[in-house]
Amino acid sequence: MAQNVEAWTLLALALVVIIIRIYVRWSLVGPKGFQLDDYLMPLAGIVFVLETVAAYLVGANYEGLTNSYISPSERQAIVPNSKEWNNRVAGSKIQVLGWSLYVAILWLVKFALAVFYSRLTTGLQNLPQRVRIAYVILGITWLATQLSLLLSCQPFHAFWQINPDPGDVCQPAKSPVYVLVVVLLNIVTDLYLLSIPLPLLWQVKISLKQKIPLMGLFSGAAFVITASIIRAVMISVAGPEGAVAGSKWACRETFVSIVVSNLPIIQPLIRRGFKKIGLSQLFSSSGKESNGRSYPLSGRGRQTLASHADRITKKGKHAQGLTQTQVSAWGSDEHILTSPEPTSKEITVVSETIVQTEQWNRDRAPQPTRVSSPNQWDARGTTHAM
Repeated sequence: MAQNVEAWTLLALALVVIIIRIYVRWSLVGPKGFQLDDYLMPLAGIVFVLETVAAYLVGANYEGLTNSYISPSERQAIVPNSKEWNNRVAGSKIQVLGWSLYVAILWLVKFALAVFYSRLTTGLQNLPQRVRIAYVILGITWLATQLSLLLSCQPFHAFWQINPDPGDVCQPAKSPVYVLVVVLLNIVTDLYLLSIPLPLLWQVKISLKQKIPLMGLFSGAAFVITASIIRAVMISVAGPEGAVAGSKWACRETFVSIVVSNLPIIQPLIRRGFKKIGLSQLFSSSGKESNGRSYPLSGRGRQTLASHADRITKKGKHAQGLTQTQVSAWGSDEHILTSPEPTSKEITVVSETIVQTEQWNRDRAPQPTRVSSPNQWDARGTTHAM
């Protein structure tokens, strides 16, 4: 009973997090501004419901029985079409379905994160390319996991064969192919996804006390990796309770995956909550700045920067201090590294480059943008030492 309560509680909390995410995105961009990840995450929530139901059935309806953990003599003693026989057959089928649902949720969340990162890195060179590589890696690894789940045991009905012993690879509750392939590919993909935002966050020129909570928001995959390893170990050492233990840890890992992947999206509410309890300094840029280096702007990023600077100039303000991270944030609908209404105290500095836009004159050709840096560039691209 306690295990069932835990599973349904985790499901409810995960769905609440998804609903909060939808609320935040609705408030920021409206339903017309929803992107692919805004649909993938609710879909992952729906599949989580199915996974939880499957995990419940294994323990509640089929007594946690599968075609695993049976000695040869016990297999021969099981009467075909008896209650135990039927429970073991049905439990094994649920295990195959549960593994497929488990993989579907994890990879839906990974794809949603990759889409989110594609918006976060808009306008920066190299990083968007790494996101595109992530799509390829996720597609290949998802296909590999599905093929391993479906083709590792042939004929397919041997997955729920009772007698004779179908072999370990045809026992879904403890199949080494299932455990090793899914766990390894899950860890590899999570590590690659971590490699996209963390270098950017670590190298931006902001105070360490602001950098740490931001990195924490994006480091949730580390908890998913830990849960995945624990699940694999529990399946291997749980013995006859392996089916129930595996289902329980699948729900836990799924819950962790959904929650931590949505933290960067719902961080405006987190920021607001910290502000109410007097901890807003965790998200402020006050304090000593750490050294950082810049990510070069792409052509799209430079165009966005020039467009934004021109809008500010037309309002009578100087376009100073616009940084590459701000171009990325303003070029999309995300406000992770900068506040939604940037001020001089909230701007994150990625490089020492300062952009200045001269006043537009309709009677003459526009003047080239001047960049103040250790070297001065003229309109022809010639370098003059300062």
